[in-house]
Amino acid sequence: MNVLKQILDPAARADPYRFFGALRESPVTLQDDGSYLVSTYREIVALLHDPRISSDRRNLDSAAPHDPDLDPSFIGLDPPEHDRLRHLAMRHFGPPHSPGTVERLRPKMLGLTTSLIDALAGRNRADLVDEVAYPLPVAVICALLGVPEEDEPRFHALADEVVETLGPGEEDRAERERARRAASMELSRYLAGLAEARGREPRDDMLSGLMTYRGPEGGMTQDEVVATSVLLLIAGHETTINLIANGMLTFLRRPELLELLREDPDLIIPAVEELLRYEPPVQFVSSRVALDDITIADTTIPAGAPVVLAMAAGSRDPGHVARPDEFDLDRPRNEHLGFGGGVHYCFGAPLARTEAQIVLNELVRRLDNPRLVADPPPYRPSAVLRGPRHLVVEYDGVAPA
Repeated sequence: MNVLKQILDPAARADPYRFFGALRESPVTLQDDGSYLVSTYREIVALLHDPRISSDRRNLDSAAPHDPDLDPSFIGLDPPEHDRLRHLAMRHFGPPHSPGTVERLRPKMLGLTTSLIDALAGRNRADLVDEVAYPLPVAVICALLGVPEEDEPRFHALADEVVETLGPGEEDRAERERARRAASMELSRYLAGLAEARGREPRDDMLSGLMTYRGPEGGMTQDEVVATSVLLLIAGHETTINLIANGMLTFLRRPELLELLREDPDLIIPAVEELLRYEPPVQFVSSRVALDDITIADTTIPAGAPVVLAMAAGSRDPGHVARPDEFDLDRPRNEHLGFGGGVHYCFGAPLARTEAQIVLNELVRRLDNPRLVADPPPYRPSAVLRGPRHLVVEYDGVAPA
């Protein structure tokens, strides 16, 4: 059986890593569907920084006609258009124009986390995904963008549909893209209504800023605001849910690690970096296209071919990192692919890091003797955004905040 197919098989979701060694034996492999899979760290990094690799799937030889109702967000565009939209979005999110955005959210993140963990008191069992890892990042990204709290369940259901249709492989991509397009269009219609309202009556939120900002470089059209907002809503919570859930699962399997983190809360910073390498929430990037013939690791990827980057395999490449299958808090110079690289380096990395550090630290500190009820836990269907669907734990009590 093809190694990639073994990894994508739902039966492998709990431990895809056992197949990565075989995958890396050939750094670049042509798949049955015509895509080229790249699995080693050095080669992935080279392609992430190579201008001959496009993020715009309209450059595929087999590209379907462009749907004018669904403009790609900047994650699906190349420079210079990518750079223009990313800079306009970043103006309202981070340095240099809004350097304090994430830090200003820290008290809200801690307050929400405290409330969610307080709600676990008085019993001895909880699902840490449904009750902590999901509600926190959803509430934060909604607050940041300006989505009303009562609309969170609606958008989360649509975001889940979009996420579960992502993945490597071209064979059934048309069917998956139809399902994704339907969910994306419904999400876009909802956000378009919200964007229009913020354009008329701006508030102190990112959606208002995206709608109203006009500077020397211009501003975003409403369609661009909607596409950017769809991206931020989905990317701003789906990946962080997995990072938190994968993190607690990793800690719960290592009681000595839990004890270390309790004794020294500052260790959560290297712990989250190691989680991004060891159990990354994004396992594959399957949206790249070769713009030219590219020879890498003695294989020529032809122009117009789809390219899949196995980020999780690259971060565990023994040619890049010592003892790759061990979780090591003291790992020096922890260079991983957890947030990608190049011009598409994760826009929300500072937010995701901060959320994960706060939530994991508080769970470790406040849950008394937490232990897994099921190991492995049930996983979400997606092999791309991989994480537990539920993480049920038993515990002896909840320490006060």
